[in-house]
Amino acid sequence: MRSTRFNNSSSQWLGDMTVWLRANAGDNGEQMTRLRRNLRLARERELTERQREMVALYYDQGMTMPQIAERLGVSRSTVSRTLRRARDRLYRFLRYTL
Repeated sequence: MRSTRFNNSSSQWLGDMTVWLRANAGDNGEQMTRLRRNLRLARERELTERQREMVALYYDQGMTMPQIAERLGVSRSTVSRTLRRARDRLYRFLRYTL
């Protein structure tokens, strides 16, 4: 491990610490690969068709909630609630698979 001199000014110290952590951190490539695989499986298996559609529009295509609502003919609050439920389901699934 190399020694690094830290400056006490808050932003400089934070920057120095970030550089040090990146230089001395382990590789998490395997964990990220597993997370991506499990997320893909969770989207296929755990979400309803409507949730999958809204998640794809919101996260994959970058549409806003009002745009999704207009496209699907539902209210913005319906889109918001559906996305919240989808995130909750994905979280529960991923929490137990990692």
